[in-house]
Formats: sequence, structure tokens, C-alpha cells
Amino acid sequence: MRNSLKTLPLLLAAAALSLPGSALAASAVLQGLDKITARISTFDAPLGEAVRFGSLQIIARACDKKPPEEPPESTAFLEIVDIRPDSPEVPLFTGWMFASSPAVSALEHPVYDVWVVDCRKDSSSDAETKPE
Repeated sequence: MRNSLKTLPLLLAAAALSLPGSALAASAVLQGLDKITARISTFDAPLGEAVRFGSLQIIARACDKKPPEEPPESTAFLEIVDIRPDSPEVPLFTGWMFASSPAVSALEHPVYDVWVVDCRKDSSSDAETKPE
């Protein structure tokens, strides 16, 4: 039962990406705020790959961007873990973040804030083949 509860969010992420009108993305564009230095960083999180922001390890599992004819919205399913050399990993956040409403589902951390900005498609998918 416990393992099935862990896989439920991933199943929901896969279901959301299969909805009509969803744009499949290759990476999530995230911004992070270091509250100590007051610096904001923008970075890409390729789907399924771990990226680091300070002591945080972030894995984007899914990213969905609504088509232009609908109200603008980008959502990403993120797993965020705090990794420090002197202590065990601490899971901080697992769930959907919304670009239009970051406070609805936010990461709570004393040093870092992370939020979704956009979803980026694979650059090779943008190339169109021209008929000869």
C-alpha cells in the first residue's frame, strides 16, 4: 500500500501529459532564490535528470504547458531533496508547481525558494521538414 501511494503522483503526472492539447516538454524552466545572497538564478531541469541549486537536488518528472488558445499556464511535477554532506537526504517537496500561482504549491525552505517559469520543448522537435 505504501509503495502504491508513492507511485500515485507519477501516474497522475503521466495522465496529465496524455490529455489533449498538452504540449510535451523536454525540460522545466525554473527559478531559484537564495535568500541569504538575494540572488535569483534561472535554470533548466531536463525531465528525469537531477539538477542542483545550492544544497537542493531537483528532479522534474513532468512539465505541461497549455496551448496558446487557452489561458497561459505551465505546470511541473517536481521532486526536491535537500542534500548536505554532514546529514542524510531530506525530502522537501514532491508535487505539482504552477507558474501562474507559485504560492498554491510552494517549496518551504529557510534558505531557498524554487518556482516554475515555463516548459521548454526539445529543440530538435521545432525543426520542420520541408517538402521537396
